[in-house]
Amino acid sequence: MAPVPLNLHPDRLFPADPATRGLARRLYTTVKDLPIVSPHGHTDAQWFADDTPFANATALFIVPDHYVFRMLYSQGVALEDLGIPRTAHAGEGRPLERDTRKIWRTFAAHYHLFRGTPTRMWLDHAFATVFGIDERLTPASADRYFDRINDCLGRPEFRPRALFERFKLEVIATTESPLDPLVHHRRIRDSGWKGRVVTAYRPDPVVDPEFDGFRENLREFAALTGEDTAQWGGYLAAHRNRRAFFKSMGATSTDHGHPTATTCDLPESACQRLLDRALAGTASPDEAEQFRGQMLTEMARMSLDDGLVMQIHPGSFRNHNPRIHRDFGRDKGADIPARTDYVRALKPLLDRFGNETNLTVILFTLDETVYSRELAPLAGHYPILKLGPPWWFHDSPEGMQRFREQATETAGFYNTVGFNDDTRAFMSIPARHDVARRMDCRFLATLAVEHKIGEDEAFELAPLLAYGLAKAAYRL
Repeated sequence: MAPVPLNLHPDRLFPADPATRGLARRLYTTVKDLPIVSPHGHTDAQWFADDTPFANATALFIVPDHYVFRMLYSQGVALEDLGIPRTAHAGEGRPLERDTRKIWRTFAAHYHLFRGTPTRMWLDHAFATVFGIDERLTPASADRYFDRINDCLGRPEFRPRALFERFKLEVIATTESPLDPLVHHRRIRDSGWKGRVVTAYRPDPVVDPEFDGFRENLREFAALTGEDTAQWGGYLAAHRNRRAFFKSMGATSTDHGHPTATTCDLPESACQRLLDRALAGTASPDEAEQFRGQMLTEMARMSLDDGLVMQIHPGSFRNHNPRIHRDFGRDKGADIPARTDYVRALKPLLDRFGNETNLTVILFTLDETVYSRELAPLAGHYPILKLGPPWWFHDSPEGMQRFREQATETAGFYNTVGFNDDTRAFMSIPARHDVARRMDCRFLATLAVEHKIGEDEAFELAPLLAYGLAKAAYRL
C-alpha cells in the first residue's frame, strides 16, 4: 500500500472567498516569521538547563501531552498502555508498558481519532516542519515515523536549546510553585546560553486549602522563607519573599488556577480565622473558597507593589475522574470546563484595585458564554483588566474565531494580549502560534474586506496580535 502524503496546505485556515483569502495570505506573510513570545506555558526548565536529547518519540509526543492521551483514553486505551506511570500510592493495576515502539504503534493505530481536532494540526505541523516527514501517520507508517524521529533526536540540532533557537523563541515562561528552588533556571542563567527562559509564580499549592498536601506545603513554605506562615502577616510576608526571588530569576507574571474567579476583601481577623481552619484541616468548602478569593485580592495588592502581571484562569473542574486522579495523579486529562461568573466574583478585587493604571490582571476563561456578556465589557472598562486568548479546550481555530467575534466588538484588540500556547508539548509551540497567526490574519482580512477597518489598519494590527501585544502585556 502506497504511503498517504502528509501535505500542509499553504492556505490552510484561510477563508474560501478569494478576495478575503488573498488579503489573509498577504497579512500572514508579514507575521509568519516573527519571533515567538511564549509568556504562559508549562515546558520543563530542566530541558533547557541540561540540554540533553529527548529520549524518544513516545516520551516526546505522548507521555507529557494530556491532549493526546485523554483522547485515546476516551476510546478505551489504558493509560498504562501509553506509558503513563501510576502514582506511588496507586494499588495494583495493569502492567506499565515500557516498550516505546509498541506505545508508538498504539498511538498510530488510533491517530484517526484526532481528525478535525487542533491536536491533529499541531502534530502534523511538527512531523512535517520539525522532522521533515512527508507521509501521514498510519499503522503502516508507524515504524518509519518512530525510527525517523528517534534518529533526529540523536542529533545536536534537535537538542532543546537548538530547537528553542530554531523555533525563533524570543522568550518562554515556565510555571513553578513557590516551593520550587528554581535550580534549573539558575543553571540556565549561569550557563551563558542566550536563550531567555523565565519563570512564573504559581502559588496554588500554598493558597488553596483543598490542594493535596496544603498543610505540609505551608510548613515547607515557612522553612523556605523563615516566616511564620501560621500567622496571617507572616504568611503574606512569605509570599512577598518568594515573589521577590522569582522576580530576581526573571519572572514577570503570576499565575492563578483557581476553581472560580471569586475574590474577597475581608478584615485581617477574618483572614486569620480562615488560615487557622485551613491549617487545622477543618475548613469547609465555602471557607476554602473564601481563602482562595482573599488570596487573589492579596496577590493583586502585591502585584501593584512589585509589578508582576497577574493571570487568573478559573473554571476548570480539576481531576473530575477520581479513579484517574487516584491512580495517576493530577493533570492527566480529566479536567473539565465549568460555568464561571466574573462580574460578581471579581467585584471585591475591582472595587479595591480596578481603577489602577499600574496593575495588569489578565483574565482567561473556559466558559465561552461569558465572552460578550461579561469579559469583554469588564476589560472594555476597567484599566487593570485584559483578556487572555482562547485557552486550553478552546485554543482551536474555531475557538479563536469565536473569541475574536464576540470580544472585539466591546473590548477591541488593545484590551487583549495576543496569543500564548499554554503547553507542556514543546514541539507544538510553533504550530500553535502558526494557527493563531493564521486565524488572526483571517479575522483581520474579513474586517478589511467588509470595510470595517482599513487595509492599512489590518497590516498594523497583524504584528501586534502575533507578537507585540503579548510582549507588552507581560512586560517582556
